[in-house]
Amino acid sequence: MSDQMHDRSMDRAGATPLAMSRERAAMALPPVVEASGVTRRFGSTAALSNVSLRVMPGESHALVGRNGAGKSTLVSILTGLRKPDEGTVRFNGEAAPSIADRDAWRERVACVYQHSTIIRDLTVAENLFINRQPTKHGVIDWTTMRRDARALLDHWRIDVREDTRAGDLTVEARQLVEIARALSYGARFIILDEPTAQLDGEEIKRLFRRIDELQREGVTFLFISHHLQEVYEICQAVTVLRDARHIVSASVAELPRERLIEAMTGERGGLNVADAAARPALPADARIALEVRGIDGADYSGVSFQVRRGEVVGLTGATSSGRTSVGEAVAGLAAQAAGEIRVNGAALKPGDVPDALAHGVGCVPKDRHHEGLVLTQSIAENASMTIAGLLGRLGFAPPAKKRLVGRRMIETLGIVAQGPDHVVSGLSGGNQQKVVMARALASQPEVLVLIDPTAGVDVKSKEALLSVVDRVRDEGKAVLVVSSELDDLRTCDRVLVMFRGNVVAEFAAGWQDHELIASVEGVDLHEA
Repeated sequence: MSDQMHDRSMDRAGATPLAMSRERAAMALPPVVEASGVTRRFGSTAALSNVSLRVMPGESHALVGRNGAGKSTLVSILTGLRKPDEGTVRFNGEAAPSIADRDAWRERVACVYQHSTIIRDLTVAENLFINRQPTKHGVIDWTTMRRDARALLDHWRIDVREDTRAGDLTVEARQLVEIARALSYGARFIILDEPTAQLDGEEIKRLFRRIDELQREGVTFLFISHHLQEVYEICQAVTVLRDARHIVSASVAELPRERLIEAMTGERGGLNVADAAARPALPADARIALEVRGIDGADYSGVSFQVRRGEVVGLTGATSSGRTSVGEAVAGLAAQAAGEIRVNGAALKPGDVPDALAHGVGCVPKDRHHEGLVLTQSIAENASMTIAGLLGRLGFAPPAKKRLVGRRMIETLGIVAQGPDHVVSGLSGGNQQKVVMARALASQPEVLVLIDPTAGVDVKSKEALLSVVDRVRDEGKAVLVVSSELDDLRTCDRVLVMFRGNVVAEFAAGWQDHELIASVEGVDLHEA
């Protein structure tokens, strides 16, 4: 999929009249934003060192780099949340406003973060005009606010009702509401932070079409993503940061995927992940470790499959396919309504995490911030959480034993930290995910369930996390990988595809990208 996307975008970025007209128009205007020689330190640590960035009008400019490369710090400076220690930021040729002038910053730039800032219990209209509601005789003028909200949504062709509770919107719709709110302040430069992390295939296509339409209307985007194929699909230019430094800025058409990964990692070659197609076949007498028998849930029904010892099985599908719910049922995070799940022949209690742990199930959940980590605690505390009862009496483990577990996991998974007492909130996203993996592995599970294990992490962290799959498999454990990421699924001996709540296809290792993607989208390539 990535190479095909790359080829299409190379043609589009380098040859179409639209791309050339955009480039000519951009050359006649100053950059929408230009950061020059920006340095920012936190104590003795340089979060940014002499970094420069230039984004031209009407383009989508990708900002990529490994976790900890400096992207978040640069965004905080471009949005006026932090002041650089050295260097300058200019918007449309003029110096950036003072940090205290928040209205001036909102008129120039806005960021739509991966974790939405929309207030779910308020309506769309209330979110659009929060802290600046129109008033009449000293009270909020609700009629005017709803009318202005409708006009704003219509102007930017965003198809949601102004009186809808924001929490009832899809992730895709909430993102568009955030973009509309930013545009209503006058900003025409929008930073998109991992905008596709929670979207499925069709939602991503619609978002990209909307971005393209907004570009035509004069909106400029800085696009932050770990999905490199998306850079080639939607962006015209790219800037790479590595180790807090600027490495390269170039036209997307002039930077092939291999060179982009090399710039991000400092190493030649692409993603170094073992392909299951090269593995020897599993012994025919390998025992069944996990058996799922006809389970039903809110968004899936009649799901059955087996995973043998020493086998890695992938479970994929669109966001709405039910794949995540099935993975959570196996891990005890959610209860199935019918059917049963067995580990080594023993039935699990539905929706019971302690029971799943006791029967040898370890899990990396989908949302590391809410289900996988206690951000205010240390690596040692988080990594030993599932085995506290084994380390001490009545669940009270001595700190020294916890630190030993944390230190061992730091070495095993390559967690970049000052030590086992390092608070998890201070780690990069990739290292936080490694801590979640450490917690899952601490109990030495017989069945390891990985739900979107590499979402939002950089290339090298992805390699480290996926290498665990091979190691666990070699130990004779069973692994269930629940993901829509092709790189995650290449580690699998076979991949089950779910569509609208049902398992509809199975692919052995060595599958072709286009065939698997077509099955996920519900398309039969062999239909006459």
